[in-house]
Amino acid sequence: MPDSVQISENSVEKRLVRARVAVMTPMDRLLDYLIPDGLTLGVGDHVRVPLGNARIRGVVAEVCEAPEEASAFKLKAVLERIDDPPVPAKSLEFWLKAAAWTLTPPGVFLTGCLSGLKAPKAATQYVYARTDKVADKLKPRQLGVLEAALIPQSAAELARMGGVSDSVVKTLEKNGFLQKQVRTGDSFPTPDPAFKPPVLNDNQYAADQLLKAEWDRQVYSTVLLDGVTGSGKTEVYLESVARALEADGDTQILILLPEIALTTAVMSRLTARFGAEPVQWHSALSQGQRRRVWEGVATGRVRLVVGARSALFLPFAKLRLIIIDEEHDASYKQEDGVRYQARDLAVMRAHKDGFLVVLASATPSMETLTNAQKGRYGWVRLENRHGTAQLPDIDLIDLKSQPPEKGFWLSDRLVREIQETLVRKEQVLLFLNRRGYAPLVLCRVCGERMTAPNTDSWLVEHRATNRLVCHLTGFSMKKPERCPHCGALDSLTAVGPGVERILEEVQERFPEARAEIFSSDTTPDAESSAALIKRVEDNQTDILIATQAAAKGHNFPNLTLVGIVDADLGLKGGDLRAAERSFQLLAQATGRAGRATKAGRALLQTYTPEHPVMQALKAQDRDAFVAYEQMGRDMARFPPFGRLAAIILSGKDRAGLDRFSRELALLVPNTEGIEVFGPADAPIALVRGQWRKRFLVRADRNRDLQGFVSAWVGAIKKPNAVRLIVDIDPYSFM
Repeated sequence: MPDSVQISENSVEKRLVRARVAVMTPMDRLLDYLIPDGLTLGVGDHVRVPLGNARIRGVVAEVCEAPEEASAFKLKAVLERIDDPPVPAKSLEFWLKAAAWTLTPPGVFLTGCLSGLKAPKAATQYVYARTDKVADKLKPRQLGVLEAALIPQSAAELARMGGVSDSVVKTLEKNGFLQKQVRTGDSFPTPDPAFKPPVLNDNQYAADQLLKAEWDRQVYSTVLLDGVTGSGKTEVYLESVARALEADGDTQILILLPEIALTTAVMSRLTARFGAEPVQWHSALSQGQRRRVWEGVATGRVRLVVGARSALFLPFAKLRLIIIDEEHDASYKQEDGVRYQARDLAVMRAHKDGFLVVLASATPSMETLTNAQKGRYGWVRLENRHGTAQLPDIDLIDLKSQPPEKGFWLSDRLVREIQETLVRKEQVLLFLNRRGYAPLVLCRVCGERMTAPNTDSWLVEHRATNRLVCHLTGFSMKKPERCPHCGALDSLTAVGPGVERILEEVQERFPEARAEIFSSDTTPDAESSAALIKRVEDNQTDILIATQAAAKGHNFPNLTLVGIVDADLGLKGGDLRAAERSFQLLAQATGRAGRATKAGRALLQTYTPEHPVMQALKAQDRDAFVAYEQMGRDMARFPPFGRLAAIILSGKDRAGLDRFSRELALLVPNTEGIEVFGPADAPIALVRGQWRKRFLVRADRNRDLQGFVSAWVGAIKKPNAVRLIVDIDPYSFM
């Protein structure tokens, strides 16, 4: 299909031309519009079109001749073309395919992809360049301005460099010594692949050569870069980035990271390697910054992007390599709005456009590992730590036989190990993946558990701010003096530990130690994360008490002891991936110990030392855990041996919601290889005044899961009072 169709005014028989447009509304199909005379449109152009009485933004997905039938004349016409950089055809094709995969209306999906254009277009900027006019009678400062203008600069820049006022620059222009020009667009730093290549060890070099062989094939390939913590995976995959930069001056590369906290460390390594800071994309950017990056990517001026999961949907003009660091991380799954798994969609894009994807992890996801075992993905392994560093020794503390003292959370053995580590002037990480002071606040008199308004979620006490916070909805309130239920004074008590409570215990037991908390509460942005990481690296912190924010991607050379306060925490609940996630998180956390020349060790406090996760961690036998977990998944035909979809229903009227869910259950198609469970109340059934019901669809891998779900939910008219969400490949079961 041609990108554009032009109609000559001199044609003997003028033909109608139509554009198929993805409009930014919740419509499940593209809409046809006539292209008026004098307007030339191509695929990816931004347009404004009429829809009812509204004028709606859209993106042209196809341009073709309109049918000759009279009905064609009833089509409405495109109103105007919007002056934004067109979406590159390959990116647009990917967006529409991803929308279909996630069962999201095209316009809704594209609205998210175009979020970088929310800020108004930047005002035209002008620069001043030196002309050929001879300057023989000018003052020294004026000559300084002309010398600086050999490279076109703004008036303010020239004035600053010449030590004069803006008016001097304007006078030089008026007299013909400078020429005013339109700035042709933002410049972005150009990474230099030859700037500072690393010295790879033998294992890294062998891994790099395997990745080079995949790159040289110049076809679609997904490769798992599977290396133990501290093995130097980053150095290896950066050599793939260097190859891509060398291959073609237009090639674009994307590096995805799971969390903004990792961005600072990776950015510094990239800058050191390539001599220029890559362009970032994440939620902390301002709208103006987002537009600048979006336009730079669309026009090909940005070559290397480091970003969070949404960076996958930037309008790349010539994307040829994607690196997904910590590919196993659940943060790559978008859990609200449009629901998608960025890792899987990255593989989809690479397969469609025929290029290389590298999935890097020390604890690969079960899906990725199974694909590598079956030969669908390449598999490159780094089984040893870099240099002389060794993996830490790991041991279990059975809390049934070695419980902490009453009122404390650290066992005697862990306390002794911490003391000995501090005496050696080494650092300690205490890991507890639970924010705040305590996960539950209840009344000692009536037993009332504090929950958020119109929500079943417990309120978490944050003693540092004296507030109770719901981490599900964001609700926050000052901790009351009386129980809201029975009115008893000073009866509210904290139950269970969070990182703030562990800090309190550490300060009591080790008053001389410098202790800090590393969580999203204490380091809410990249700047504060970088500052804390720098303090740890500079040995200004003795004991780091952390949630998962510190469990991966960080290298603290003097950290030799990791204590897991509650190793059983992630095993609770009905999540089918609970064991896998616990193994990954604890392996990553314990992997922070002993990453340099000093030996490391880790102690896991647990009430279930016999659990396969605990035994595999103690023995450092990932293969044994994987085999155990795969066996259970295979028997149930759950991912990666089957596929899942969730249907989440919500509404304020509980009776009406129950009635609709029963009606929907009666319409489940009878399809071999697909089964539906539910409806059932969600584990947290009430959120923000909305009651929630869930269906879970399990399908064999060779079945059309999306087709089944579309046919099923399309067979019933949904009441306006009920919201229906489809989640393909769900990760959360709350």
